[in-house]
Amino acid sequence: MSVLVFVLAAAAGGAGAAARYAVDIGIARLAGRRFPWGVFLINLTGSFLLGLVTATLPDAGFVIGTGFLGGYTTFSTAMIDAVALWRDGERPASFFSCAGMLILGILAAVAGLTLGAAL
Repeated sequence: MSVLVFVLAAAAGGAGAAARYAVDIGIARLAGRRFPWGVFLINLTGSFLLGLVTATLPDAGFVIGTGFLGGYTTFSTAMIDAVALWRDGERPASFFSCAGMLILGILAAVAGLTLGAAL
């Protein structure tokens, strides 16, 4: 793999992180911060898009998948949000955040792969 591909992936990762921040802030303004809807939506759309990219653009997978979508999605923030909900006594919301993101994330990835294969 060339140095250029690594530089492109790094730049794409920065763009993905900026996109994550913008989406998270935008969703929080609309839905509030009681539940981490921004991170939830980010991880679901990231799962879908990674499935789509994997199926349709395998040669661009490193730059788009590892770079942009790696910077865009965020497992660690999702876990911190779930722990914060648990600590705040919001145990059903904490469970929904974890289980919902896992189950819906898998379904989103399958949908992306399926759509990509059909294109």
